[in-house]
Amino acid sequence: QETLLRSVDLNHVITLLKGSGSKDLEKEQLKTLKKVVKHFENGLPLKNVAQITEILNLCAEKMNEQEAFTEPLCELIKLFGLPFHKKKSSDEQNYSVEVSQSIAQLGYLMRVPSSQVKIQICKTIINFYNMELPGKLLSGYQPTSAKYKIQMAEEGLAEALVLSLALVEHQLLEKLWVLKALQHLSTSGKNCREMVKAQAASRLCLYLNGADPSGQLVFRSSDILWNLLENTSKEDVVNQLRSLECVQALKEVFLDLLMRGFRHCDHQLRNDLLVIATLLAENPAVPMIESGFAELLIVLATFTEVKLANPLVKGFKFTYSYEDFEMKKLLFNLIGILSKDPSAAQLLSENHVMPALLYYVKRNQKLGFPGWSAAQYEELQLHAIAVLASVAPVLIDKYLSCQANALLLVFLEWCIGQDPFFGRGHSFHGTGGRGNKLAQMRYSLRVLRSVVAIYDDAVSINLCDQGAINQLLDILKYAADKSKEKEDTILLEIQADILFILSVLCENDVHRKELFSSEGTGVLIPFFKMDPKKLYSGLGHSCLLLSALDCLWSCVIGCYIAEDSFIEKQGIFLLLDLLALKEKNLCNIILGILVEFSDNPKTTLHMSIWRGKKDQTAANLLIQLWRQEELDLGVRRDEDGKIVDTKRPIVTSFQKQQKVIPLPASCPSFAIMEISESIRAKVYSLFCRLGFENLPGLSTKDFVTLAIIQRYIDFKIGEVWSEIYAEVKEEFRPVSSDERTLKIISEVSENTGRTVVALQNEVLQRQLRHKIQEEKKTYKEIQATFTQRELINKSWENFLTRTSNYEALKKAKVLQETLIEASRAKSKIHSGPEYSTDIPKLHTTV
Repeated sequence: QETLLRSVDLNHVITLLKGSGSKDLEKEQLKTLKKVVKHFENGLPLKNVAQITEILNLCAEKMNEQEAFTEPLCELIKLFGLPFHKKKSSDEQNYSVEVSQSIAQLGYLMRVPSSQVKIQICKTIINFYNMELPGKLLSGYQPTSAKYKIQMAEEGLAEALVLSLALVEHQLLEKLWVLKALQHLSTSGKNCREMVKAQAASRLCLYLNGADPSGQLVFRSSDILWNLLENTSKEDVVNQLRSLECVQALKEVFLDLLMRGFRHCDHQLRNDLLVIATLLAENPAVPMIESGFAELLIVLATFTEVKLANPLVKGFKFTYSYEDFEMKKLLFNLIGILSKDPSAAQLLSENHVMPALLYYVKRNQKLGFPGWSAAQYEELQLHAIAVLASVAPVLIDKYLSCQANALLLVFLEWCIGQDPFFGRGHSFHGTGGRGNKLAQMRYSLRVLRSVVAIYDDAVSINLCDQGAINQLLDILKYAADKSKEKEDTILLEIQADILFILSVLCENDVHRKELFSSEGTGVLIPFFKMDPKKLYSGLGHSCLLLSALDCLWSCVIGCYIAEDSFIEKQGIFLLLDLLALKEKNLCNIILGILVEFSDNPKTTLHMSIWRGKKDQTAANLLIQLWRQEELDLGVRRDEDGKIVDTKRPIVTSFQKQQKVIPLPASCPSFAIMEISESIRAKVYSLFCRLGFENLPGLSTKDFVTLAIIQRYIDFKIGEVWSEIYAEVKEEFRPVSSDERTLKIISEVSENTGRTVVALQNEVLQRQLRHKIQEEKKTYKEIQATFTQRELINKSWENFLTRTSNYEALKKAKVLQETLIEASRAKSKIHSGPEYSTDIPKLHTTV
């Protein structure tokens, strides 16, 4: 066979095909082509692929004049469907450019005006993906790797095939073959990107509703669209499908499958198109409403619940099959997406979406509901309530007119009741709801959260009139008790949502705060006793604590009854314990709450009594927070904590970097904005309540910092005036009197800084003097200790001398007697017998 291959001179064949003019030459050319096909019937060597491609192109040119070349051309194209052969392993890399260009040339041959050639090209491309080894292998050659030809087909072929769709627009058979080839090519990400570049998505979508009794046109087109969505940028594909013509075509095909599709595959295809429609609906620029597609899908979503005749779905019946179940979920999901588009609100309202979703806000039946199993109904119920959380804020009037709050509160009552219902927990929305009603509770509370979050008075009044505050507190206690048994994210989310709802309901309403205070303060306390380690668990404890603090601010502060109740339960102590953790995300809100509480006289007393770890006082804690805040803000201080820049003593590094920007009076400057963003103003406010004198537990460094805190408001006023001065100079030159006044104000501010520095120096000097006195006192104590030690040593030496030297002992005895005699009174008193002080026959030396 190697000899046979060598006998074919492809260059001679190319030269022969370039000639033309006589019938004998044509016969010779056809004969030679058959010989070439015969020689390569078991596969093409890589080194000959480029030459065969040139022969293909010459045949294609001749076919325009002589139809006799059609058959040889098709046979030559078939050769590309056979395995390629290589002599060396490096051949695949060495010939990669020639091979990829040759394969891409197949796509350009689609321009040949022959149905047979076009179909053969598509069949050849399909064979790339169904490669079978030939019966005989060329001697000295081995087949290329299985994926080699597929990789080589990723350079231009897919784009050429997409463009060829325009050539077969009215030829169904050829169009189906092209789509089949594109189906295979679209499994590669690189091919998909080339297809998108050629506007494949819009071309395919426009052909969707073409006449095709077999149904392959829709099936293959939708499969390619799916591959494009999965393997390329969804945004690019959606942008190609956003035209009104594309959406109309998609709508017509979907409606046709909906009404006339009865096979299992038809229902699956219908759902695939619905997913594509969902992706389109996510882009507000797609004309879903203008095309009428959105209305059709909304009507279809509410079809079984509303039970109102609508001509758009006339004749359609739910079969309650698995595909219909999937479609129902997809339609619910699409309603949630449409609710984000303000222009769709009227459609959602007119087509009874609110009653349809509220249909599922009712207790579950043990045996399921007509048409659906119990598990399917539960999944639809949870999905519907989840979608209701998105729709309700958009259709708030419909929400209230349908008495949705009442339905949700009754449903929540069932959720904490003793009804022996056990959720399946199979679905995404049913997570954590197996064997309980927590999933239903979770999504119902999400709905209430979403409607109260729009701060509509009508919603709040409606909820409170139905006793929502007390009921929500009962649910909160229920969830908190369950959380003690086993903590998980769902229970924490439920508690956080309830706290948020209560915050909104009670905010700025004293009567509601009084209702809350009867049980609410006691319910809040355990949240502030939370183990600090749980804040880093990742389950949501941090969010829950922030929600509890927000609830405390909204539901307790401003109502003396509630405030007193909270303080009596040692609430201020708990807040200071939390503040002592020095968590950055908690400090600001806790200090804000304490400032609000400080209007209550009992707060200051409790803050003064509080002691933290190592007997830390509230004043010391606040000063530590101030120092840390200044460190974070880049405020300049020396090693002792003193002011460095007396002109701008509290300015931050960020403020120093800002240029002078003249602002209108209604716009706050950087100095003003800094007050709300940092904690320093809150710390200053609390010290105004606690006082700046007679504060226990403070070190010298604390007093240095306290001197700055005490003059914070003066420094801030000076800072604002300096901004005004800078803005004035930037805009125009002030008159002499104004400039003199501004300078005096600046000098006053600077003098204040110097005064504080002087006070800080005095504090430090006082500490230094105290330190020196303490050192002297300590030195005296050390000196006295050494003197005493010397006396003890001397006494010991005397003792040793008396015990070892008899003469020394006699001298000591004489000295002792002399001292005794000297201590006696000079005048004798005869009032009784005299006694000797000596003990006779005593032999001890002590």
